[in-house]
Amino acid sequence: MARKISTDDGRAALAAVTAGDAPARTDLATAVRYLLQLLAEKAPGNSVEVRVPPFGAVQVLEGPRHTRGTPPNVVETDATTWIALATGTLGWRDAVAAGRILASGTRADLTALLPLRP
Repeated sequence: MARKISTDDGRAALAAVTAGDAPARTDLATAVRYLLQLLAEKAPGNSVEVRVPPFGAVQVLEGPRHTRGTPPNVVETDATTWIALATGTLGWRDAVAAGRILASGTRADLTALLPLRP
């Protein structure tokens, strides 16, 4: 992630997105990036890549470092699912069962790290 999102900006964007109306794309992008930033702060490392296209991706969890090509441990989901997981309105197992998460690799289970904001 290139630019650190301030807590105030992140919380404002998250509030706008979770208000129930159709959020502005900029609010959606900021909320996703803010929550990815929180995940990276909570679980620093480089063994799992968490992707939320087209808004962002971070590498998290200590362990074997990946440097080229597709990492062995990848989690990918859409913005709405990521926000729901990170805020606790959707559980990891439910999202996986519904096919809302693509997870590959032995370390690609974020159950213990979520939610970020209960």
